[in-house]
Amino acid sequence: MRVPKRERQRQLAVSLEQNPFMTDEELSKQFNVSVQTIRLDRLECGIPELRERLKTVASRTIEAEVKSLQSDEVIGEIVDIELDKRAISIFDVTEDHVFQRNGIARGHHLFAQANSLAVAVLDDELALTVTSTINFLKPVKAGDRVIARAIVDKGRSSGKRMFVEVMSTVGDETVFTGEFQMYHTTELGRRDTK
Repeated sequence: MRVPKRERQRQLAVSLEQNPFMTDEELSKQFNVSVQTIRLDRLECGIPELRERLKTVASRTIEAEVKSLQSDEVIGEIVDIELDKRAISIFDVTEDHVFQRNGIARGHHLFAQANSLAVAVLDDELALTVTSTINFLKPVKAGDRVIARAIVDKGRSSGKRMFVEVMSTVGDETVFTGEFQMYHTTELGRRDTK
């Protein structure tokens, strides 16, 4: 049964408030309408397209500057960060990132996105990867949008070592996970008193 237009538009606004990274294609599947209908609904509701929503989210939520990397050294675009706690980045996979033979993304791109996010989330001038345990769970293809979420595990961190868990998804499917043990120059106890 189709949802009435006004109710669909209300639900659309709620969905995008909860997850501003959803594409028009994902929304059309969620609401069982065409992509064009979603675009018209967004226009009527004054909801910008995905790229503009991402810029808005990034400018609204990034409260701290990354200290450990230059912005051009981060693989993907950081759209949310709270230093020493969590971060989110988005990486759009293009034809340049995939094997020509099968169209599957080269693993080092997914690793680089996750690793650079693990470095960026740390509140220190110097952060280096000591070890990592990674899992590639599903193939990623050109046109996919990979959203990586990093969470600092302070319960396991001590001294100059910090553990960062990263999970990367395409849509609602997990495609990559990684655990990164990081070295940083400022001891954890002194960071918490800053």
